[in-house]
Amino acid sequence: MKTSLFRKLKLVPSQLVTVTVLLTFLLFIPQIWLNLQAYYDFHKITKNEFRLQKLSDKIIYFDEVLTMSARMNAATGNLMWEQRYRKFESQLDIAIQESIKLAPKEYRNEDAKKIDIANQELIKMESQSFDLVKKNQKQAAQLLLSSREYEIQKQIYADGVAKRNYNISFQLQQQVTEYQQRIFWAILGSIVSLMLLIPAWFLVLNLLQEYLKAKKNAQVALEETNYMLENQVTMRTEILNQKNIQLQQTLQELQHTQVQLIQTEKMSSLGQLVAGIAHEINNPVNFVYGNLMHVREYTQQLLSLINLYQQQYSNYNSEITILMSEMDLDFILDDLPKLLSSMAVGTERIREIVLILRNFSRLDEADMKSVDIHEGINSTLLILQHRLKEKDEQQEITIIKKYGDLPLVECYPGGLNQVFMNIISNAIDALREQEIDYLKQEIKQYHNYITIHTQFQNKDRVIISVKDNGSGINEEIKPRLFDPFFTTKPVGQGTGLGLSISYQIIVEKHKGKINCISAPGKGTEFLIEIPVKQINEARLDSKCSEYL
Repeated sequence: MKTSLFRKLKLVPSQLVTVTVLLTFLLFIPQIWLNLQAYYDFHKITKNEFRLQKLSDKIIYFDEVLTMSARMNAATGNLMWEQRYRKFESQLDIAIQESIKLAPKEYRNEDAKKIDIANQELIKMESQSFDLVKKNQKQAAQLLLSSREYEIQKQIYADGVAKRNYNISFQLQQQVTEYQQRIFWAILGSIVSLMLLIPAWFLVLNLLQEYLKAKKNAQVALEETNYMLENQVTMRTEILNQKNIQLQQTLQELQHTQVQLIQTEKMSSLGQLVAGIAHEINNPVNFVYGNLMHVREYTQQLLSLINLYQQQYSNYNSEITILMSEMDLDFILDDLPKLLSSMAVGTERIREIVLILRNFSRLDEADMKSVDIHEGINSTLLILQHRLKEKDEQQEITIIKKYGDLPLVECYPGGLNQVFMNIISNAIDALREQEIDYLKQEIKQYHNYITIHTQFQNKDRVIISVKDNGSGINEEIKPRLFDPFFTTKPVGQGTGLGLSISYQIIVEKHKGKINCISAPGKGTEFLIEIPVKQINEARLDSKCSEYL
């Protein structure tokens, strides 16, 4: 029905709205202007009327005051009444001038001229009365103000003012009548405009209803589409999240595998190197150490022989005596046993070092065993001895050992040795880096030390503390210390695997704990806590298989 109506009018909705708005402006703008003009005229009329009435009352009041003041002056002879007269005379002039501005026509016609003449005569006679009073002729002044001429002028003035007020009121009444007619036509025009605009706006409202309905339908369709899209996005997001989780798990597994491979390769290479060196050194050392006993025995026999020969035959051959003197045979006989003893001590020390290297590598101890933790720490310190010594501008790093009374600990010896190696090496690096800063600042009085403290706690756990007096670690770096491939060292000086591998060895392999306590300027302390006895899944599996 509505569509057919639009077709009959041959107007599209937008054109109908445009025509209606234009018609509204064309009809209501003139009406608004007429109403505003009528309101302005009415406001002007009421304002002028009230003002004129007030001014007329003032003029009548001031006139009576002037007449009374003049007569009281004539009756009493008191100059106060003349002063009062002059005061209100100026106020009367002001009121008359304001009235002229509001109703100029009524103050410029013939009647106004008569009023002015009468007013001038009254002022003249009242001024004469003031002069007579000053001459002590009060009776004459009273006769002048009560004379017939004064009364006639007074009456002319009063009648003229009354007539003027009547004319002003009549003109105001005419203006009010005109205003009422204009208001009538304005109201009639507004009614006609409304009668024309109501059907047009009714059509516009119908059009808006259709538009809102169509918009609502489109909104519903859009919401359904958005709902479907959101569901699809949610499903795809969930799938992507699952894939991201899988990728992260795969990445973590790859990183873990990579770390394990690097650790295995590193330990294997280090173990092979240490074992090879130990083997190569051990063979000749054992040869020398084993032969030293025979050399000492043979030497002792030869020395006994020389002593016997020296006692019995030295005096029979002068050449032998001279040669024995040149050789300082007594010194040789005294020093040679000492040399052999020193060689024995040196070879024994070499054998101990080889044993320590073998203990560090632990190639023959890949399985879990009960070992002395202190042996692993001492072997690590021996390997790092060259980095601890004083050389060039670097001072010696003091190792402070505070070993507790520890039982044998069930662990992977090679893994623990690697942890000690990583942590102590990092401590040495921190102290050497701090030493460089001291040299730049020309600080010469300082002391570098590393404290290694072990203790037995709660009869089931061992705690190892490695603490240095370096520059410390910032708070923002500490959470990432054990992340794989994270390092604060320059490129080529650190791989970022040492602490990550140490974390895996302590936490995953030994079911222990490793923590870092550090603050800038207060050094760094690594606390390692491992159980004395290990219960791992492999052992449980082996026990289960035995029962089966």
